[in-house]
Amino acid sequence: MTDLATKSGAEDAQADDRAIIDDAALTDADTDEADAADLAEADTDAESVTVDPVADETEDTVADETEVTVADVEEPAADEQLADETEVTVADVEEPAAHEQIADDTTTVLASVAASDVAPEAAAPTDVVSPVADDAPAHSAPAGGGPATPAYAWAPAEPAPKKSRKPLWIGLGAGAAVVALAIASVTLLAPGTSVAGVQIGLLPPAVAADIVNQRLADTTIVLVGEGGEAEVTGADLGASVDASSLVGEAFAANPLWNVTAWFPESIDAPVRIDDETATSALRAAAPELYTEPVDATLAYDATSVSYVTTPAEPGTGVDIAALRATLQDAFEAGETRVEFEAVSAPVQATTPTYVAEAAAARLNGILTTAGFYVGSERTVPVAREVAASWLTVTPGERGTFEISADAAAIEQIVAGLPEQVDRAAVDATVITNSAGEVLRELSEGVTGRTLGDTSSIADDFAAQLASGSGAYELPVTETEFKTTSLERRVEVDLSAQTTYLYENDKVIGTYTISSGMNATPTPTGHFTVNAYTRIQDMGALCYNPEAVNSYCTEDVPWITWFAPDIAFHGASAFRSALGFQQSHGCVNMWDADAKFIYDWTVTGTEVWVHA
Repeated sequence: MTDLATKSGAEDAQADDRAIIDDAALTDADTDEADAADLAEADTDAESVTVDPVADETEDTVADETEVTVADVEEPAADEQLADETEVTVADVEEPAAHEQIADDTTTVLASVAASDVAPEAAAPTDVVSPVADDAPAHSAPAGGGPATPAYAWAPAEPAPKKSRKPLWIGLGAGAAVVALAIASVTLLAPGTSVAGVQIGLLPPAVAADIVNQRLADTTIVLVGEGGEAEVTGADLGASVDASSLVGEAFAANPLWNVTAWFPESIDAPVRIDDETATSALRAAAPELYTEPVDATLAYDATSVSYVTTPAEPGTGVDIAALRATLQDAFEAGETRVEFEAVSAPVQATTPTYVAEAAAARLNGILTTAGFYVGSERTVPVAREVAASWLTVTPGERGTFEISADAAAIEQIVAGLPEQVDRAAVDATVITNSAGEVLRELSEGVTGRTLGDTSSIADDFAAQLASGSGAYELPVTETEFKTTSLERRVEVDLSAQTTYLYENDKVIGTYTISSGMNATPTPTGHFTVNAYTRIQDMGALCYNPEAVNSYCTEDVPWITWFAPDIAFHGASAFRSALGFQQSHGCVNMWDADAKFIYDWTVTGTEVWVHA
């Protein structure tokens, strides 16, 4: 009786535990309605309980699905179990490891129940197991008034949970996240990266550059003091930084994938301000801070036939350098609004003196070089005043000057160009030695030329003048000249007392001479003309009255030197006859013949003296 009561109590405990398991399964969010219906139907079966062989499926269930742990079900004490009865124990179900759980997607799986200590003969049936006769009442008392004998039945096995596809979708999502993270690591800046205090971490470079530029453009400067609380932004001032290069530098040094480069020091970003834009914005915002400068001027002066200038006079205004420094400090400190007490500084005129002087120099250069050129030759010069009449000077952008020229006025000169440019070729004549070396150019060669198409000259020259050049290159066709070479040499035949002049191997002159006496002979050999003297006294006595064995001949004309102290010269004044030896070594000739050689030969002309 006690054993039966104990067994009945164990049964009740098992039934309660199964109820707990059933309740847990039914309350799980992911248990579908079909499972709930199956479970309810199994509970209503009073006659037989299906035993689900779950021992082999337990590992698959744990491997494929995320489980919710069912509380361990206590087994009845061993000494309270009947030796001849089959016991059913609910196996402890372990919780999955934390890394196998997904926070937002928990799947409820009933714990597998392992039949431990079941006798082989008791485990074999798969339909109904009952320790009492089929017709015995569930709680009938035995004869003799003892307690009723309880009927035992297997609790219905939980239906096998359906395969969950959530791990597959979770795996796909995780894979996509890994790919996205890999892409981001090579396209984004490291966390904590900043340029001039502007945080650009975890951004692509292009977006980061835009943010840096926008931060600078939006930074507001409040003028305090005399400025009357006027406000200007970085954009108003023409402020800029090289954001693209700076961000590119930051990305190269601090990419997202390089964990060691995270949270680097901020990169300095020098701020630039366009002076003219800033001055214009500040003058408009706070005109009381400015006195207007006076521009330099430029004008043509007919008296000097040149362009002259008057210097500029500076005004006063806000110190742009100090303003830039304030904006730089604010930008680096991450401030989007900063006060600035205006500092006075000179304000240059829109047209400073150096601009006017540079324009005057260019215009005066035009007047000096104006003309129509063939090569480097200014073939048709244009007077300064005429060139000035073609030009018009007007104010240009940013305080400069623009030059324009009147093509119609230029056309009036273009019409007369052909008669001043066209010419025939003139051949050259040169004197050479026997080797062909040019010793002298007797007449210079002149290239012939013919002016080409003149239809666009006026317009082209006007455009060239506007660019600052006054030398116009004319289109001409040239004809090369020819060169005539005259090979000249002199031959002295002492035996014949005759001198011959050769030109291109032809004798063009024959002259009777008197050469040196035997005591003072004319040297023989090959010589070249080396100097000329129109007239001079000859003989040592002319210069040294005490000279011994010497002479003095005054006013010797047409002297052509070819050897040391030896020359061709005239002797008409002191010779009555020629054709025999009678000189002190020179070659004496009649004055007219000596003059011809003087004029016909050139330095380097070959002289051959022989017996």
